Amino acid sequence: MSQSWIPLSDPDISLAELDAVSTVLKSPRLSQGPVVEAFESAFASYLGRKYAVAVSSGTMGLVLCLRAYGVGPGDEVIASPFSWHQIAHAITLAGAKPIFADIDYWAGTLVPEKAEARITPNTRAILVGNANGHPAPWQAFREIADKHGLLLLEDSTEAIGSAYQGKRVGSFGDCAVFDFSQPGPLVCGEGGMVVTDDLELVRTLRSYRNRRLDERFSVVIGGRLPCQACMSDVSAALGLAQLDRMESILRRRKQVEANYLEHIQSFEGIKPPYVAPDVTDIHWFLYLVHLGTRFSRSSRDAIIADLHTEQIEAVAYCQPLHLQAFYQELGYRKGNYFVTEKVADHAVALPFHGHLSEDQVGFVVKTAKDASLNVGAGAAIY
Repeated sequence: MSQSWIPLSDPDISLAELDAVSTVLKSPRLSQGPVVEAFESAFASYLGRKYAVAVSSGTMGLVLCLRAYGVGPGDEVIASPFSWHQIAHAITLAGAKPIFADIDYWAGTLVPEKAEARITPNTRAILVGNANGHPAPWQAFREIADKHGLLLLEDSTEAIGSAYQGKRVGSFGDCAVFDFSQPGPLVCGEGGMVVTDDLELVRTLRSYRNRRLDERFSVVIGGRLPCQACMSDVSAALGLAQLDRMESILRRRKQVEANYLEHIQSFEGIKPPYVAPDVTDIHWFLYLVHLGTRFSRSSRDAIIADLHTEQIEAVAYCQPLHLQAFYQELGYRKGNYFVTEKVADHAVALPFHGHLSEDQVGFVVKTAKDASLNVGAGAAIY
């Protein structure tokens, strides 16, 4: 079957997005302006939060949150080493120390008991992510945060649309961070959003984000140095149009997910993606296939190379934070987080977006299957 290049992600852009961006381009304001404010209001409403602050990226959004909460040098923030967007970089960028804890083998999310065991007198916050779209066990984390008097920070950069106990992700942390870069369903090119119910936090975030023209000589605002971490009206127009179409975008991705399940279930040893009992709805960020223990990391890489040879973009999910050179300088080493390393060595992210046809999905899965046989590890992919 002859195929052209099948990308890992392909943003769902319609005439609505093109018209929205065109309108901004014809306006006298391209930088942060009224469209950003409209996007903030709409996004907060979508999640049922009181406030939203648009920023230049998810990472910068968390940096500003940590700064606004006064978290910095000498403080510790507990986080997962397992993620695609790796928003946890913000902890170090804010001057604090990341303290990693291991993940759940099935869900990929931080384990509450393991996170609680890492709490010290220097701990200020727990950063919990909804890994690859799967909501974390938020009830347990809220109880831990309240018990120890810690901030609960929610990383929802991979999980827009997913729900836990009937509430959309982004609803559970003292604040929550989203990122709008690829390969998620809502793509602004670059950009992010912080949502919260805390008005004082919002005011501080905005003063750290940027300084408006009418604030240039304010004594109060002038006491903080802004980061110029704004979102442009161009990006906001794109995001606002996509948010208006979010339900249809997610439906198309759900159909692609169903196509994957249909093709993968015919293979011996393949298990459907895990969904925890308290998860009401899940929207995957990427479509992950977990290779069985008969596969090594090098054979996983060989499968990805075979997929690329057939013009299919596939990647490893992910490179654990504690194995990256920077964090090894902080003392982290291979073997520190066994589950994270095991999952990361065996996870392959396949193309996942609303433009994939059923035939393309079938071709991707067949190619992955054939590649698994090529590395001599047997028929089962799981």
